[in-house]
Amino acid sequence: MTSRRVFIKSASALSAAVFVKGPLTAFASPPVIGLQLYTVRDAMGTDPLGTLQKVAQIGYNSIENATYTGTEKFYGMDAATYKKVLSENGLVANSGHYRLGEEQEKGTDVKGTILHDWQRAVDDASAVGLKYMVCAYLSTNERGDLDHYKKLADIFNKAGETCKKSGIQFCYHNHDFEFQAQNGVFPYDIILEKTDKNNVKMEVDLYWIKKAGQDPLALFQKHPGRFPLWHVKDMSKEADQSFAAVGTGIIDFKTIFQHKDQAGMKFFFVEQDKCPGSPFDSITQSYKFIRSNLV
Repeated sequence: MTSRRVFIKSASALSAAVFVKGPLTAFASPPVIGLQLYTVRDAMGTDPLGTLQKVAQIGYNSIENATYTGTEKFYGMDAATYKKVLSENGLVANSGHYRLGEEQEKGTDVKGTILHDWQRAVDDASAVGLKYMVCAYLSTNERGDLDHYKKLADIFNKAGETCKKSGIQFCYHNHDFEFQAQNGVFPYDIILEKTDKNNVKMEVDLYWIKKAGQDPLALFQKHPGRFPLWHVKDMSKEADQSFAAVGTGIIDFKTIFQHKDQAGMKFFFVEQDKCPGSPFDSITQSYKFIRSNLV
């Protein structure tokens, strides 16, 4: 049995250790490591509860929704239920992906998009606790010429204003098509320069930036603080430049992460659009590399 004297001595030593190290290092919270749920989209479609549990067990504590459906629900759950399920698994939804909504489905406008019922989408996002709402993708029919991108910039500004009223930041997520020059101008530059830097920020997808032959560090230097969200996605060493687990490809994440403050990065999310086997194996591999090398 431990004597009272030994107990007091041990407690004093612990207190001293805490004092020396500081409370933040002695009881440090785990780093925030996020996952874009598109990576496990098939599993989320069949078993969202079990999938979220697996994601948390791997070590992820932050997620980005891959979709907010036309029925205005999160993977079949209303906002309150979804937030509760996330909380029970130690997860926080910090961001979510949304579509523009210019393209119809079967001749019908898609609800819960930037162009259709956006206020309802923002209200639901706020109920879940999202900090960011992201325009995820522009279909081929939604892109158009530079004048169309200027119109999109106006649409994004208004969407961002709506988000701001609920304490949410609007962002735009890139692929590589935004870097296909039109009359010597990148559509991506139009979006950056024609939008209000406070209302519209960017979610930089590091794979697609690399695919487009661009330098993320040059973008950070030119537009500091504009990139609060990152997609951490690797590119295979093979000639096909396929998607790869983080740390197994050719992207120099260690150098890029050294510039996270200049970029204004707040959250990042692992994403692998296609996996050679089980996506859970891929996201486990990515998590381990990030935990050991980047955070």
